[in-house]
Amino acid sequence: MKHDQPPRRDFLRYVGTVAALSTPALQAAASEQNRVSFPPIFDKSEKPEKTEPPGDSWDERVGIAVVGLGRIAIDEMLPAFQRSKHAKVVALVTGDREKGLKVARQYNIPESGVLDYKDYDKLAQMPDVKSVYIALPNNMHLEYTVRAARAGKHVLCEKPMANSAAECRQMIDACRKAGRQLMIAYRSQYEAFDRTLVNMIREKKLGALKEFNSVNSQNMGDPRHWRLKKALAGGGTLPDIGIYCINAVRFLSGEEPTEVFGSIWSTPGDARFREVEESCQFVLRFPSGFSATCSTSYSAHKSQMFRLNGFEAWADMDPAYAYHGNKLRITRVVDGKDQTTEIPAGKTNQFTLMIDHFASCIQQNKDVHTPGEEGLQDQRIMDAIYESARSGRVVKLKPPAGKTRGPEPDSAD
Repeated sequence: MKHDQPPRRDFLRYVGTVAALSTPALQAAASEQNRVSFPPIFDKSEKPEKTEPPGDSWDERVGIAVVGLGRIAIDEMLPAFQRSKHAKVVALVTGDREKGLKVARQYNIPESGVLDYKDYDKLAQMPDVKSVYIALPNNMHLEYTVRAARAGKHVLCEKPMANSAAECRQMIDACRKAGRQLMIAYRSQYEAFDRTLVNMIREKKLGALKEFNSVNSQNMGDPRHWRLKKALAGGGTLPDIGIYCINAVRFLSGEEPTEVFGSIWSTPGDARFREVEESCQFVLRFPSGFSATCSTSYSAHKSQMFRLNGFEAWADMDPAYAYHGNKLRITRVVDGKDQTTEIPAGKTNQFTLMIDHFASCIQQNKDVHTPGEEGLQDQRIMDAIYESARSGRVVKLKPPAGKTRGPEPDSAD
Protein backbone atom coordinates (compact mmCIF):
# COMPACT_ATOMS: atom_id res chain seq x y z
CA MET A 1 0.00 0.00 0.00
CA LYS A 2 1.41 3.35 -1.00
CA HIS A 3 1.17 6.38 1.30
CA ASP A 4 1.52 10.06 0.44
CA GLN A 5 4.08 10.57 3.22
CA PRO A 6 5.97 8.46 5.79
CA PRO A 7 3.47 7.26 8.42
CA ARG A 8 5.45 8.55 11.41
CA ARG A 9 5.42 12.10 10.08
CA ASP A 10 1.74 11.68 9.28
CA PHE A 11 0.94 10.77 12.88
CA LEU A 12 3.07 13.57 14.28
CA ARG A 13 1.24 16.05 12.10
CA TYR A 14 -2.02 14.97 13.71
CA VAL A 15 -0.47 15.17 17.15
CA GLY A 16 0.08 18.81 16.27
CA THR A 17 -3.69 19.25 16.26
CA VAL A 18 -3.66 18.25 19.94
CA ALA A 19 -1.30 21.08 20.76
CA ALA A 20 -3.29 23.49 18.63
CA LEU A 21 -6.34 22.90 20.80
CA SER A 22 -4.56 24.39 23.79
CA THR A 23 -3.79 27.60 21.89
CA PRO A 24 -6.87 28.50 19.85
CA ALA A 25 -6.99 31.67 17.80
CA LEU A 26 -8.91 33.58 20.42
CA GLN A 27 -6.22 32.91 23.01
CA ALA A 28 -3.52 34.00 20.56
CA ALA A 29 -5.41 37.26 20.12
CA ALA A 30 -5.51 37.93 23.89
CA SER A 31 -4.32 41.37 24.87
CA GLU A 32 -0.56 41.59 24.48
CA GLN A 33 -0.41 43.96 27.43
CA ASN A 34 -0.94 40.93 29.67
CA ARG A 35 1.95 38.96 28.21
CA VAL A 36 5.21 38.67 30.10
CA SER A 37 8.09 37.66 27.83
CA PHE A 38 11.79 36.97 28.25
CA PRO A 39 14.78 37.16 25.91
CA PRO A 40 16.01 33.79 24.57
CA ILE A 41 18.73 32.05 26.57
CA PHE A 42 19.32 28.97 24.39
CA ASP A 43 21.57 28.67 21.38
CA LYS A 44 19.97 28.30 17.94
CA SER A 45 20.77 24.58 18.06
CA GLU A 46 17.98 24.15 20.64
CA LYS A 47 14.26 24.11 20.02
CA PRO A 48 12.65 27.55 20.42
CA GLU A 49 10.86 28.14 23.69
CA LYS A 50 7.09 28.02 23.55
CA THR A 51 4.93 29.89 25.99
CA GLU A 52 1.19 29.85 26.50
CA PRO A 53 -0.56 33.05 25.47
CA PRO A 54 -2.12 34.94 28.38
CA GLY A 55 -5.72 34.38 29.36
CA ASP A 56 -8.34 37.09 29.33
CA SER A 57 -8.23 39.68 32.05
CA TRP A 58 -10.45 38.73 34.98
CA ASP A 59 -13.09 41.29 34.08
CA GLU A 60 -13.34 39.97 30.51
CA ARG A 61 -13.93 36.36 31.52
CA VAL A 62 -17.41 34.85 31.33
CA GLY A 63 -18.90 34.51 34.81
CA ILE A 64 -20.54 31.14 35.41
CA ALA A 65 -22.70 29.79 38.24
CA VAL A 66 -22.15 26.11 39.00
CA VAL A 67 -25.52 24.51 39.76
CA GLY A 68 -25.15 21.33 41.79
CA LEU A 69 -22.05 20.36 43.77
CA GLY A 70 -21.78 16.65 43.12
CA ARG A 71 -18.75 14.63 42.08
CA ILE A 72 -18.32 15.93 38.55
CA ALA A 73 -18.60 19.56 39.65
CA ILE A 74 -16.28 19.22 42.65
CA ASP A 75 -13.72 16.78 41.27
CA GLU A 76 -13.50 17.83 37.62
CA MET A 77 -15.23 21.04 36.56
CA LEU A 78 -14.18 23.39 39.35
CA PRO A 79 -10.49 22.43 39.03
CA ALA A 80 -10.85 22.80 35.24
CA PHE A 81 -12.17 26.34 35.66
CA GLN A 82 -8.89 27.15 37.43
CA ARG A 83 -7.06 26.42 34.14
CA SER A 84 -9.55 28.32 31.97
CA LYS A 85 -8.48 31.35 29.97
CA HIS A 86 -11.96 32.66 29.20
CA ALA A 87 -14.27 31.70 32.09
CA LYS A 88 -14.54 32.08 35.85
CA VAL A 89 -16.82 30.69 38.56
CA VAL A 90 -18.67 33.51 40.31
CA ALA A 91 -21.55 31.69 42.02
CA LEU A 92 -22.61 28.29 43.37
CA VAL A 93 -26.11 26.84 43.72
CA THR A 94 -26.52 24.01 46.23
CA GLY A 95 -28.93 22.59 48.76
CA ASP A 96 -26.10 22.21 51.28
CA ARG A 97 -24.97 25.69 52.30
CA GLU A 98 -22.16 24.40 54.53
CA LYS A 99 -20.66 22.52 51.58
CA GLY A 100 -21.25 25.53 49.34
CA LEU A 101 -19.39 27.88 51.67
CA LYS A 102 -16.51 25.44 51.97
CA VAL A 103 -16.19 25.26 48.18
CA ALA A 104 -16.60 29.04 47.88
CA ARG A 105 -13.62 29.60 50.17
CA GLN A 106 -11.51 27.29 48.03
CA TYR A 107 -12.34 29.22 44.86
CA ASN A 108 -12.52 32.78 46.17
CA ILE A 109 -16.28 33.07 45.67
CA PRO A 110 -18.02 35.50 48.05
CA GLU A 111 -20.62 34.17 50.47
CA SER A 112 -23.24 36.22 48.64
CA GLY A 113 -22.53 34.07 45.58
CA VAL A 114 -23.65 30.87 47.35
CA LEU A 115 -27.36 30.33 46.66
CA ASP A 116 -29.89 27.72 47.69
CA TYR A 117 -32.01 26.08 45.00
CA LYS A 118 -35.03 28.03 46.22
CA ASP A 119 -33.10 31.22 45.44
CA TYR A 120 -32.10 30.08 41.94
CA ASP A 121 -34.15 32.74 40.20
CA LYS A 122 -32.12 35.43 41.98
CA LEU A 123 -29.46 34.77 39.35
CA ALA A 124 -31.46 37.14 37.15
CA GLN A 125 -30.35 39.99 39.43
CA MET A 126 -26.67 38.95 39.34
CA PRO A 127 -25.16 40.64 36.24
CA ASP A 128 -21.75 39.05 36.77
CA VAL A 129 -23.38 35.64 36.16
CA LYS A 130 -23.56 35.33 32.37
CA SER A 131 -24.14 31.58 32.29
CA VAL A 132 -24.91 28.50 34.36
CA TYR A 133 -23.34 25.05 34.34
CA ILE A 134 -26.00 22.49 35.29
CA ALA A 135 -24.66 19.38 37.05
CA LEU A 136 -27.90 18.06 38.54
CA PRO A 137 -29.73 14.71 38.27
CA ASN A 138 -31.09 14.22 34.76
CA ASN A 139 -34.73 14.86 35.65
CA MET A 140 -33.84 18.40 36.81
CA HIS A 141 -32.10 19.51 33.60
CA LEU A 142 -35.28 20.71 31.93
CA GLU A 143 -36.49 22.87 34.82
CA TYR A 144 -33.16 24.50 35.58
CA THR A 145 -32.36 25.13 31.92
CA VAL A 146 -35.71 26.79 31.28
CA ARG A 147 -35.42 28.93 34.41
CA ALA A 148 -31.87 29.96 33.48
CA ALA A 149 -32.99 30.99 30.01
CA ARG A 150 -35.83 33.04 31.47
CA ALA A 151 -33.27 34.72 33.72
CA GLY A 152 -31.25 35.67 30.64
CA LYS A 153 -28.40 33.22 31.24
CA HIS A 154 -26.57 30.96 28.79
CA VAL A 155 -26.58 27.26 29.68
CA LEU A 156 -23.95 24.52 29.72
CA CYS A 157 -25.83 21.35 30.68
CA GLU A 158 -24.46 17.94 31.58
CA LYS A 159 -25.30 14.89 29.50
CA PRO A 160 -27.65 13.15 29.07
CA MET A 161 -29.52 16.29 28.15
CA ALA A 162 -32.84 15.19 29.70
CA ASN A 163 -35.08 12.17 30.26
CA SER A 164 -36.98 12.33 26.96
CA ALA A 165 -36.84 13.87 23.51
CA ALA A 166 -39.84 16.05 24.41
CA GLU A 167 -37.91 17.54 27.34
CA CYS A 168 -34.90 18.17 25.09
CA ARG A 169 -37.07 20.10 22.65
CA GLN A 170 -38.47 22.25 25.47
CA MET A 171 -34.94 23.14 26.57
CA ILE A 172 -33.94 24.07 23.01
CA ASP A 173 -37.06 26.16 22.53
CA ALA A 174 -36.61 28.01 25.84
CA CYS A 175 -33.02 29.00 25.09
CA ARG A 176 -33.83 29.95 21.50
CA LYS A 177 -36.74 32.12 22.65
CA ALA A 178 -34.47 33.85 25.19
CA GLY A 179 -31.67 34.30 22.65
CA ARG A 180 -29.24 32.34 24.81
CA GLN A 181 -26.71 29.62 24.04
CA LEU A 182 -27.48 26.03 25.07
CA MET A 183 -24.51 23.69 25.01
CA ILE A 184 -24.42 20.06 26.15
CA ALA A 185 -21.28 18.98 27.99
CA TYR A 186 -20.00 16.33 25.59
CA ARG A 187 -16.46 16.63 26.90
CA SER A 188 -15.15 13.84 24.65
CA GLN A 189 -15.81 15.94 21.55
CA TYR A 190 -13.29 18.47 22.92
CA GLU A 191 -10.81 15.84 24.11
CA ALA A 192 -7.49 16.03 22.27
CA PHE A 193 -7.24 12.42 21.06
CA ASP A 194 -10.81 12.44 19.79
CA ARG A 195 -10.09 15.64 17.86
CA THR A 196 -6.95 14.08 16.39
CA LEU A 197 -8.81 10.94 15.35
CA VAL A 198 -11.77 12.71 13.77
CA ASN A 199 -9.40 14.84 11.69
CA MET A 200 -7.64 11.70 10.47
CA ILE A 201 -10.97 10.14 9.55
CA ARG A 202 -12.04 13.21 7.59
CA GLU A 203 -8.82 13.06 5.61
CA LYS A 204 -9.45 9.36 4.87
CA LYS A 205 -6.37 8.16 6.72
CA LEU A 206 -8.22 5.03 7.88
CA GLY A 207 -9.97 4.52 4.55
CA ALA A 208 -13.70 3.94 4.41
CA LEU A 209 -15.13 3.23 7.86
CA LYS A 210 -16.57 -0.25 8.28
CA GLU A 211 -17.41 -0.94 11.90
CA PHE A 212 -17.22 0.43 15.43
CA ASN A 213 -17.10 -1.76 18.52
CA SER A 214 -17.27 -0.34 22.02
CA VAL A 215 -17.66 -1.33 25.67
CA ASN A 216 -18.37 1.13 28.45
CA SER A 217 -18.94 -0.50 31.82
CA GLN A 218 -18.55 0.13 35.53
CA ASN A 219 -19.60 -1.72 38.66
CA MET A 220 -22.14 0.34 40.62
CA GLY A 221 -22.25 -0.20 44.37
CA ASP A 222 -24.74 1.87 46.35
CA PRO A 223 -28.34 0.84 45.44
CA ARG A 224 -29.56 4.17 46.86
CA HIS A 225 -27.61 6.27 44.37
CA TRP A 226 -29.77 8.61 42.27
CA ARG A 227 -28.48 7.07 39.04
CA LEU A 228 -30.33 3.89 39.99
CA LYS A 229 -33.67 5.69 40.44
CA LYS A 230 -35.66 5.83 37.21
CA ALA A 231 -37.53 9.03 38.07
CA LEU A 232 -34.22 10.86 38.54
CA ALA A 233 -32.03 9.23 35.89
CA GLY A 234 -34.55 8.29 33.21
CA GLY A 235 -32.90 4.90 32.82
CA GLY A 236 -29.85 2.97 33.91
CA THR A 237 -26.60 2.21 32.18
CA LEU A 238 -27.77 3.38 28.73
CA PRO A 239 -28.31 7.12 29.38
CA ASP A 240 -25.47 7.37 31.88
CA ILE A 241 -22.55 5.64 30.16
CA GLY A 242 -23.98 4.00 27.03
CA ILE A 243 -24.52 7.49 25.64
CA TYR A 244 -20.73 7.84 25.29
CA CYS A 245 -20.68 5.00 22.74
CA ILE A 246 -23.59 6.50 20.81
CA ASN A 247 -22.14 9.99 20.72
CA ALA A 248 -18.64 8.77 19.83
CA VAL A 249 -19.74 6.77 16.80
CA ARG A 250 -21.91 9.62 15.51
CA PHE A 251 -19.22 12.24 16.07
CA LEU A 252 -16.35 10.23 14.61
CA SER A 253 -18.20 8.87 11.58
CA GLY A 254 -20.19 12.01 10.80
CA GLU A 255 -23.18 9.76 10.03
CA GLU A 256 -26.56 9.30 11.70
CA PRO A 257 -28.04 5.83 12.26
CA THR A 258 -31.07 4.76 10.25
CA GLU A 259 -32.00 1.76 12.39
CA VAL A 260 -31.25 0.33 15.83
CA PHE A 261 -31.64 -2.99 17.58
CA GLY A 262 -31.26 -3.22 21.34
CA SER A 263 -31.73 -5.44 24.36
CA ILE A 264 -31.57 -4.78 28.10
CA TRP A 265 -31.04 -7.03 31.11
CA SER A 266 -31.26 -6.83 34.89
CA THR A 267 -30.32 -9.68 37.22
CA PRO A 268 -33.42 -10.79 39.15
CA GLY A 269 -33.17 -10.01 42.85
CA ASP A 270 -30.29 -7.51 42.52
CA ALA A 271 -31.36 -4.55 44.68
CA ARG A 272 -29.41 -2.14 42.48
CA PHE A 273 -31.56 -2.78 39.43
CA ARG A 274 -35.13 -2.76 40.70
CA GLU A 275 -35.91 0.36 38.65
CA VAL A 276 -33.32 0.67 35.87
CA GLU A 277 -31.51 -1.67 33.50
CA GLU A 278 -28.26 -3.30 34.54
CA SER A 279 -26.88 -3.77 31.04
CA CYS A 280 -27.72 -2.81 27.48
CA GLN A 281 -26.41 -4.12 24.18
CA PHE A 282 -27.26 -2.43 20.89
CA VAL A 283 -26.43 -2.28 17.20
CA LEU A 284 -26.65 0.88 15.10
CA ARG A 285 -26.70 0.78 11.29
CA PHE A 286 -25.79 3.72 9.08
CA PRO A 287 -26.59 4.70 5.47
CA SER A 288 -23.10 3.89 4.15
CA GLY A 289 -23.20 0.32 5.48
CA PHE A 290 -21.11 1.30 8.50
CA SER A 291 -22.29 -0.31 11.75
CA ALA A 292 -21.69 0.00 15.50
CA THR A 293 -21.96 -2.79 18.08
CA CYS A 294 -21.91 -1.55 21.67
CA SER A 295 -22.26 -2.95 25.16
CA THR A 296 -22.70 -1.06 28.40
CA SER A 297 -23.10 -2.37 31.94
CA TYR A 298 -23.47 -1.26 35.54
CA SER A 299 -22.24 -4.61 36.94
CA ALA A 300 -18.97 -5.30 35.14
CA HIS A 301 -15.46 -4.17 36.02
CA LYS A 302 -14.68 -0.78 34.51
CA SER A 303 -13.87 -0.92 30.80
CA GLN A 304 -13.93 2.13 28.53
CA MET A 305 -12.80 1.27 25.03
CA PHE A 306 -13.63 1.39 21.36
CA ARG A 307 -12.11 0.13 18.13
CA LEU A 308 -12.88 1.79 14.82
CA ASN A 309 -12.12 -0.42 11.81
CA GLY A 310 -11.47 1.21 8.47
CA PHE A 311 -10.63 -0.26 5.07
CA GLU A 312 -6.95 0.75 5.35
CA ALA A 313 -6.30 0.92 9.10
CA TRP A 314 -7.89 0.64 12.51
CA ALA A 315 -7.82 2.94 15.48
CA ASP A 316 -8.57 2.17 19.09
CA MET A 317 -8.80 4.09 22.32
CA ASP A 318 -8.42 2.26 25.61
CA PRO A 319 -9.38 3.93 27.80
CA ALA A 320 -11.60 6.00 25.53
CA TYR A 321 -14.14 7.76 27.73
CA ALA A 322 -12.11 8.43 30.87
CA TYR A 323 -11.73 11.85 32.47
CA HIS A 324 -7.94 11.49 32.24
CA GLY A 325 -5.40 9.10 30.76
CA ASN A 326 -7.04 8.17 27.46
CA LYS A 327 -4.81 6.42 24.91
CA LEU A 328 -5.01 6.32 21.12
CA ARG A 329 -3.36 3.76 18.79
CA ILE A 330 -3.41 3.46 15.02
CA THR A 331 -2.48 0.24 13.17
CA ARG A 332 -1.93 -0.16 9.43
CA VAL A 333 0.27 -2.22 7.09
CA VAL A 334 3.48 -0.49 5.99
CA ASP A 335 5.91 -2.28 3.64
CA GLY A 336 4.07 -5.53 4.22
CA LYS A 337 4.25 -5.38 7.99
CA ASP A 338 1.79 -4.30 10.68
CA GLN A 339 2.79 -0.97 12.15
CA THR A 340 1.14 0.24 15.36
CA THR A 341 1.72 3.79 16.51
CA GLU A 342 0.59 5.09 19.87
CA ILE A 343 -0.14 8.80 19.67
CA PRO A 344 1.71 10.66 22.46
CA ALA A 345 -0.44 12.17 25.18
CA GLY A 346 -1.12 15.89 25.12
CA LYS A 347 -1.13 18.13 28.17
CA THR A 348 -4.60 19.51 27.66
CA ASN A 349 -7.59 18.99 29.95
CA GLN A 350 -10.81 18.06 28.13
CA PHE A 351 -12.99 19.85 30.70
CA THR A 352 -11.01 23.07 30.32
CA LEU A 353 -11.12 22.83 26.52
CA MET A 354 -14.89 22.42 26.70
CA ILE A 355 -15.32 25.33 29.13
CA ASP A 356 -13.14 27.65 27.06
CA HIS A 357 -15.00 26.79 23.87
CA PHE A 358 -18.30 27.60 25.57
CA ALA A 359 -17.01 30.86 27.03
CA SER A 360 -15.38 32.03 23.82
CA CYS A 361 -18.60 31.37 21.87
CA ILE A 362 -20.45 33.59 24.34
CA GLN A 363 -17.78 36.28 24.05
CA GLN A 364 -17.88 36.20 20.25
CA ASN A 365 -21.60 35.49 19.87
CA LYS A 366 -20.86 32.31 17.89
CA ASP A 367 -22.69 29.00 17.78
CA VAL A 368 -21.37 26.28 20.09
CA HIS A 369 -20.07 22.96 18.77
CA THR A 370 -22.39 20.69 20.83
CA PRO A 371 -25.75 22.50 21.06
CA GLY A 372 -29.05 21.16 22.34
CA GLU A 373 -29.74 19.52 18.98
CA GLU A 374 -26.80 17.18 19.60
CA GLY A 375 -28.28 16.09 22.91
CA LEU A 376 -31.72 15.69 21.34
CA GLN A 377 -30.39 13.34 18.66
CA ASP A 378 -28.72 11.08 21.23
CA GLN A 379 -31.97 11.02 23.21
CA ARG A 380 -33.93 10.04 20.07
CA ILE A 381 -31.52 7.15 19.53
CA MET A 382 -31.76 6.01 23.16
CA ASP A 383 -35.56 6.16 23.00
CA ALA A 384 -35.39 3.92 19.91
CA ILE A 385 -33.06 1.45 21.67
CA TYR A 386 -35.51 1.15 24.56
CA GLU A 387 -38.39 0.69 22.10
CA SER A 388 -36.43 -2.06 20.34
CA ALA A 389 -35.67 -3.76 23.67
CA ARG A 390 -39.39 -3.74 24.56
CA SER A 391 -40.58 -5.00 21.17
CA GLY A 392 -37.71 -7.28 20.23
CA ARG A 393 -37.64 -5.69 16.80
CA VAL A 394 -35.43 -3.39 14.74
CA VAL A 395 -36.56 0.24 15.02
CA LYS A 396 -36.15 2.60 12.07
CA LEU A 397 -34.93 6.15 12.65
CA LYS A 398 -35.60 9.25 10.61
CA PRO A 399 -32.64 11.62 10.14
CA PRO A 400 -32.51 14.68 12.40
CA ALA A 401 -34.43 17.71 11.17
CA GLY A 402 -31.24 19.76 10.72
CA LYS A 403 -27.61 20.02 11.77
CA THR A 404 -26.86 18.74 15.25
CA ARG A 405 -23.39 20.31 15.63
CA GLY A 406 -21.99 23.80 15.29
CA PRO A 407 -18.52 24.97 14.23
CA GLU A 408 -15.53 22.83 15.10
CA PRO A 409 -13.88 23.90 18.38
CA ASP A 410 -10.37 24.05 16.92
CA SER A 411 -11.48 26.56 14.30
CA ALA A 412 -14.23 28.43 16.14
CA ASP A 413 -12.04 29.36 19.08
